[in-house]
Amino acid sequence: MAGNRLAEEAWEELARAQIALMRRFQDDFRDWGITMREYDVLFTLSRCPKGSRMRDLSEHVLLTQPSISRLVERMAESGLVTREGDPCDRRGTVVGLTDHGREVLQRVGRAHAAAIERYVGTALSGEELCTLRDIARKLRRAQSAE
Repeated sequence: MAGNRLAEEAWEELARAQIALMRRFQDDFRDWGITMREYDVLFTLSRCPKGSRMRDLSEHVLLTQPSISRLVERMAESGLVTREGDPCDRRGTVVGLTDHGREVLQRVGRAHAAAIERYVGTALSGEELCTLRDIARKLRRAQSAE
């Protein structure tokens, strides 16, 4: 099989697997009271103890700047995050986790981790999971290297 066709088939299988898994996760999130996008923001902020500038947050979350701004505004209204002016740049906004947001993240994170184990961990062996992790990491790094 030609290299181009093999790369296309590999990509199609990866994309279709990701879509199938994301649909299952979206169904789970409906039961947990927050959206996957809100969880993504909470998870990203949990790795930023001093909060994150809105611009930096949008680099890690799969949303456009206007969409992330609206999402963060809704999350602030529901008490999941704080929004404050950036002391270093009056034009910027710093977003941080509230105690409530951290609590929701922990609760939903445990349930999400269990779902990942159910949907992914039971489908692949330990060796296959290591291989998948390494391949995905290699693909991601190759995109940022260009």
